[in-house]
Amino acid sequence: MKKIPIGITDFKEIINNNYYLVDKSLFIKEIMEDGSKVLLLPRPRRFGKTINMSMLKYFFEKTDEDNSFLFEKLNIYEHKDIMGKQGIYPVIYITFKDLKDKNIDKCYEKIKEILIEQYDKFQFILDTLSEVDKMYYNDILLGKASEAQYETSLKNLSKFLSRYYGVNVVILIDEYDVPIQSGYLNDYYEDIVEFMRNFLSGGVKDNEYLEKAVMTGILRVAKESIFSGLNNLSVYGILKNKYSSYFGFSEVEIEEIFKYYEVEFKLDEVKSWYNGYVFGENIIYNPWSILNYVNNYEEGLQPYWINTSSNDLVKSLITKGGQQLKSELEDLIQDKSITKEINEDVEMKEIDKSTENVWSFLLLSGYLKTVKKIRKPDGRLVCELAIPNIEVKYLYNEIIMSWLKESVNNDEFNLMLNSLTNGDIENFEDIFADYVVKSFSYFDIGDESENFYHAFVLGILVALNNKYRVKSNRESGYGRYDIMIIPKDIGKNGIIIEFKKVNKRRKETLNTAAENALAQIKTINYRQELIELRVKNIIELGIAFEGKDVFVLKSSDS
Repeated sequence: MKKIPIGITDFKEIINNNYYLVDKSLFIKEIMEDGSKVLLLPRPRRFGKTINMSMLKYFFEKTDEDNSFLFEKLNIYEHKDIMGKQGIYPVIYITFKDLKDKNIDKCYEKIKEILIEQYDKFQFILDTLSEVDKMYYNDILLGKASEAQYETSLKNLSKFLSRYYGVNVVILIDEYDVPIQSGYLNDYYEDIVEFMRNFLSGGVKDNEYLEKAVMTGILRVAKESIFSGLNNLSVYGILKNKYSSYFGFSEVEIEEIFKYYEVEFKLDEVKSWYNGYVFGENIIYNPWSILNYVNNYEEGLQPYWINTSSNDLVKSLITKGGQQLKSELEDLIQDKSITKEINEDVEMKEIDKSTENVWSFLLLSGYLKTVKKIRKPDGRLVCELAIPNIEVKYLYNEIIMSWLKESVNNDEFNLMLNSLTNGDIENFEDIFADYVVKSFSYFDIGDESENFYHAFVLGILVALNNKYRVKSNRESGYGRYDIMIIPKDIGKNGIIIEFKKVNKRRKETLNTAAENALAQIKTINYRQELIELRVKNIIELGIAFEGKDVFVLKSSDS
């Protein structure tokens, strides 16, 4: 039986060491028949980008060893015209996947090491170079070159190799945007973008020595920021159909995997956990999660993909997001969809400038899926978005809960919610008031009090999900916000809460605002819904807030 390739991304190792391989080799044919010289294929992490790039490397690369045997049992082998191009090109293969550094100096040093490694690999061409080129080559090789020389090193290496072999060069760059994302998170974005712009544009723009360049990453990235003036670039992201079947697993492919490994499974359950991604017109399963599930299926369905990265950027975007983002996230957490205009060219530095950019990033990174998409007459793309599956929803829940618990310890937070659901409102108010003060101080919320209460309601949605169904309703612009906590066990308390921001213009106080909140509950008659659900014990709370001051009032009917 073939081994399961958990974390194995070298194509040759997979073939030689009897690992299971889902045949994506026709990807090679499509790449070769694409008229564009430079291809950018953005995909979420852990969806097979690196294995595909490794496969391209072993296909194209001219080496002393004949690697054609690697493809003998694959679909591409039937295409003799394509196989005739196997092993005839010099290949520059670079991966930036590990460049996750806190400062630009360390990142730059690692980039130098990567480039030195490439120059070292082709040292045998040194004797064929002119004296000037030898000096340049040795400066790169010995780490003595200037930053400007490293910026031009990709183009120059392709020139040296093309002249040596008498054929143009294939350039493969995996995870090109990892250092850019690190720069955004660690305040060296502009510096790293300048380097990458010069480095990549030099290597792939108007490079007469280039046969084909293929790059992968997560984000498309606007041409203006990295690929300025690059007219021979084609971008095929997850919203386009071309290349969509080569990353991730189809339903047919996962059924073959399960059958091969004799894994008993319920397709609907596997779908709910790992399916839901839409690449072009194809429904795709997360390959990392599927392989890990097969490897550990006796332990049941559990999150794998969301544990493979720190998810720092996603957490940062959700935490810093304003009221609109948190309100829309509420809808998503409750398995509703939201409709947003999608910016396919979103720049990393612009991600947090609008909620549309945040949702665009989360879609392109695999944290959301498209339910429906419409291209408007003016070219703008509007998508209906939803959370893809349980695994990704788990991540959102973890981010929300970690954010809410950062200012208080876990025991205090749980005691606060237990006091609420058990009807100990006096204790709840004491803990909640203290929690609000600590949270405002910890997160420097300032005047954005409504933002905090949106986040708190998100926390209730997530924290009480197992024993309660939580419904929320917001009235934008009125400073009002209500939630209904419906027990799954009708013997427990049902709770209706109306949050009300103090209206200074109407000379409200905390007390009168809380009274008005309770009046709103009675006017809309929320209680009736709980009565119809046969919930006997109903608690009504008016919670008024003004900055970090809060007042909780319980209805006399409760």
